[in-house]
Amino acid sequence: MNQPHENTEDKKPAPVSFYEKHKIIYAKPVKGYFDNWRIALVIFTQVLFYGGLWLTWNDRQAILLHLVERKFYIFGVVFWPQDVIYLTALLIVSAYALFLVTAIAGRLFCGYACPQTVYTQIFMWIENWVEGDRNARIKLDKAPMDARKFRIKATKHLLWGIVGLWTGFTLVGYFTPVEELINNVLTGELGPWETFWIFFYGGFTILMAGFMREQVCKHMCPYARFQSVMFDPDTMIITYDEERGEPRGARKKNVDPNAPKLGDCIDCNQCVIVCPTGIDIRKGLQYECIGCAACIDVCDQVMDKVGLPRGLVRYSTENAMAKHQGKKEILAHIIRPRIMLYTAILVFITGMAAWFLMNRIPLKVDIIRDRSTLAREADDGRIENVYMLQIMNTEERPHRYRVSVEGLPGAEIAGNSEVDAKAAGLTSFNTVVSVPPDAGKAGSNQIHFEIVAVDNPDIKVREKAAFLIPQ
Repeated sequence: MNQPHENTEDKKPAPVSFYEKHKIIYAKPVKGYFDNWRIALVIFTQVLFYGGLWLTWNDRQAILLHLVERKFYIFGVVFWPQDVIYLTALLIVSAYALFLVTAIAGRLFCGYACPQTVYTQIFMWIENWVEGDRNARIKLDKAPMDARKFRIKATKHLLWGIVGLWTGFTLVGYFTPVEELINNVLTGELGPWETFWIFFYGGFTILMAGFMREQVCKHMCPYARFQSVMFDPDTMIITYDEERGEPRGARKKNVDPNAPKLGDCIDCNQCVIVCPTGIDIRKGLQYECIGCAACIDVCDQVMDKVGLPRGLVRYSTENAMAKHQGKKEILAHIIRPRIMLYTAILVFITGMAAWFLMNRIPLKVDIIRDRSTLAREADDGRIENVYMLQIMNTEERPHRYRVSVEGLPGAEIAGNSEVDAKAAGLTSFNTVVSVPPDAGKAGSNQIHFEIVAVDNPDIKVREKAAFLIPQ
């Protein structure tokens, strides 16, 4: 019997997607021990950020990274572009501090102090306050657009916009004096760069914390990718006690005594519902986990309700889970070679940077020889070279400096040898050095300038220069 002919041309291969479709995560708020810590860290970091802008020191903004003047004011210390070594030290110390914390306790920074986490938490508070709890938000998003939904969504985005723009304004206020910035905003004279950066930072705050949220942690943050390099079997991480929890299943009344015994996990999925990145911690350590411990808080509450011990999901280590170690054994393994190495490097770099900062001379000098006149002969036969001294007084009080020169016999400053330098300012000072014609060899000779503060001899700088004697 002949089979009907199948037209293969009408068949098209099913499309294959290599990317998972993004699903909106409706994280359920949870109260508990670790959530209280997270709230405290959010408040602490934002008080520092928003409040630090309004601190004053010596009749100026206490923390000001003044780009126009090319000076960084940090309370009583003024940093210049030449002090970039201190910025380098700060970045190295921050990196090693992050490595150390991660090696000991996993992604604590991500879960409690990372700006992405902090502002996502703030925006979620606003969202929960305006739209309601998790179920209300899901219901609202599924409902068709009407006047009520538009009003609620508009209110939420308006509050997000206020927080975002205030954040952008605050950040720009650390680079432009805030009083000047406020005056420019009120008078409508805000410059194009200030306007751009306020809206840029504000817009990205809204985008990252309001819309992208977990996508930043899962797909954009490099720290999530290389964290495994800093983990070891003794690193504290959020773990699910599989031996205790499996096999999981819901509890039922009048269970047959001969039925297979279930583990402590009742498979309520609350740990998934409260996770801001939407992962299931029961599947083991995953790079998407930011260490916020929301799953620990909610699991402990569930265990309390069903009358089982807390700690089914808890902070622990791989070794502790495998070897059934207690808190004392976990704490005993904190001191290990990797931790000692990170700590030693961190202490050394921090100590060296602190020592150099405390012994930092608040005076910098650049010496530029006048190239238009290499050397000239004065009326009395002495040879003269002209120099321009750029004196940077890094203290916030004026100084008077005395300039002297040595290195060639009979070398002296021709004319005035003292100069007044304003507080935290740059002063240019032209000076002439003269020597007898037979003081050195023909050509270039090395001399040294010494610049000393008249009111404080400990403030002094010695710089070398070249003195030219004609053939």
